[in-house]
Amino acid sequence: MARDDDEFFAPKKPAPAPHHLGEPLDALSVDELGERIELLRAEIARLEAARERKSASRTAADSFFRK
Repeated sequence: MARDDDEFFAPKKPAPAPHHLGEPLDALSVDELGERIELLRAEIARLEAARERKSASRTAADSFFRK
């Protein structure tokens, strides 16, 4: 089998379960907690980037209309 075939037929890692704020964490393993932390960190970074873009856009609009 070619290398591409190995990657194509390899079992896919299941998507991590979505995290719901306030849900009990007792049933999660250390690895699952780590995965959730990474997902939440990525989501926080995405939200902060969106906030920065919106803030810059608003600042530019405020500057334009104040003239």
